[in-house]
Amino acid sequence: MKKTTLQYRLTFFLVASCFLGVHAQYTNVINSNKPGFSESPYSVGTGIYQFESNIFYQDMRVATAKNAPQSLGIDLLFRTSFFLEKLELNTHLTYQRDQVNPNNTLATNDFMSGLSNATIGAKYLVFQQEFTDKTKEVRSWKRRNAFDKKRLIPSVALYAGFNTNFLEDPYKASKVSPKLGILLQNDLSNDFNVITNFYYDKMGTDTAEFSYIITGTYSFSGRWSTFFENQGVYTKARKDTNIGTGIAFLLTTNLQINASARGQFEGDSTGYYASLGVSYRINRHRDSYIELDDDGNPIEDSPEDQLKKKNFFGRIFSIFKKKDPSEKGTEKETTKKKKKRRGFFGLFKKKSETELEKVEREIKELEKEIKKDGN
Repeated sequence: MKKTTLQYRLTFFLVASCFLGVHAQYTNVINSNKPGFSESPYSVGTGIYQFESNIFYQDMRVATAKNAPQSLGIDLLFRTSFFLEKLELNTHLTYQRDQVNPNNTLATNDFMSGLSNATIGAKYLVFQQEFTDKTKEVRSWKRRNAFDKKRLIPSVALYAGFNTNFLEDPYKASKVSPKLGILLQNDLSNDFNVITNFYYDKMGTDTAEFSYIITGTYSFSGRWSTFFENQGVYTKARKDTNIGTGIAFLLTTNLQINASARGQFEGDSTGYYASLGVSYRINRHRDSYIELDDDGNPIEDSPEDQLKKKNFFGRIFSIFKKKDPSEKGTEKETTKKKKKRRGFFGLFKKKSETELEKVEREIKELEKEIKKDGN
């Protein structure tokens, strides 16, 4: 029982909350990037359809500059993997409503709303760090508890995507622009990891930006985890930074809720950002394995099993499917060979008896011998 609880705790830490990563692409519990802004280099795994959402509120009214907005919106992230365990496809959408004070007075307020972000991208894990299993080390307590230097070398993934121009007029960009990134993760212990992201976004536009995100995540129970994060965004006009923290709770293996808060410093303006989120996944993952017999040879499905695996239309069309003439010829030749080998009298040959019939026959013979001896 203790072992199961410990495994559940470690697995949750590595995959739940905003940036938890794991050494396998698919995990038994949900692997969410929320509520933080950073992204783990690991994908969700094949057969997973994952939705991550945040309702956020941003207030930049505590500002020295004009035109500081007050925003309310929803942030959506869809993640899935079809082809490879290490490859993930994702779509990031943000819809928000801004209240702007152009004259920095209480009398005048303007509102604008719409889709402010629509990014489609993919990431691929190019290097996965493996660690030494020290649980098998029983001779030396020092070696068993010593720090594994491999943990200083991070797992690495590459991100590539593009910012679409399906945005509303207040947020519409001049053109479609690419986004590139490098995603790193160091699992410094079983309860603490650090994720580092580097992005070059909106390339080729006047608003091109370079950003970094550094996040530390700590798991302090089987279902709870917390994070601390720092983000910096650099453009030609200014430098923006924010510092945040948050918490995540695992309700079920496929459902996570989270909350976060952060202070924002955008140019000469200051403000705060708060969010509440839910992450949910539809699990259709199937482990790829080959069924073997007792001798280690692959077991092939019988024609009946193959028919059962087909869908409704596949079974219908298989009825009307014409057999290959070469297969028919092979079947006829096989039948002829069997008949030739058995001959005419072989048709009336008694079938070989089963093990049960053999035992019953031997018992009857013994009974007859006993009766003879008794007489």
